[in-house]
Amino acid sequence: MACRGVHFALTADEAARLESLDDEQERLAYLQEELEERYFAQSPEWLAESDKAWDAMHRALSGGQLDFEGGSWPLNHVVLGGTQLYSDDDYILSLKSPDQVRAVAAALAPVDEAAFRHRYDAIDADSYEGELGDEDFEYTWEWFQGVRALFGRAAAEGRYVVFAVDQ
Repeated sequence: MACRGVHFALTADEAARLESLDDEQERLAYLQEELEERYFAQSPEWLAESDKAWDAMHRALSGGQLDFEGGSWPLNHVVLGGTQLYSDDDYILSLKSPDQVRAVAAALAPVDEAAFRHRYDAIDADSYEGELGDEDFEYTWEWFQGVRALFGRAAAEGRYVVFAVDQ
C-alpha cells in the first residue's frame, strides 16, 4: 500500500455526510470516490498532501511515538488525533471539528523550522521505520508546511479537517 497521507478541509455539509454514514466502508467510499476526486480535480487549495511524511510529522508533534492517544492537545490533532471514522487496520480517517481546527492552527502558527527540528529530533528511533536524519527531516518539514498552511486556511473559513491514509 502507498501509505500517502492527505488532509482535506471539508465544508460542514461534507463533514456531516461523512459522519452520518453508519457503515465504515460507505464512509471510505464517500471519501475516495467523491471527496478525493472532487478536491484533487476542483479544489486543490482545500487539501494538503503529506506523502509518507505524515508519520514523522505526527511523531514530531506528539511526543515521538506513532500513537493515536499520544502527545498533547492540540498538536496531537494535526494528523492522527480527532474523531476516528474508520476502525479497520487498512485505512485511517481522523476528523477534526472547526473548533479543533482553530486550536490546531493557532498552535501550529509559531512552529518554525528550528522548533520543528527540535521536536523531530525527539522521535523514538527504535519505533520509527524510516531513517532519522537531515534528509528525512527536510522531507518531513517540506510536507509539514503545506499541512500547516491548510489548517490556517481551514480555521479562517470554519472548515473541518479530515486526515486520510491507506495502510
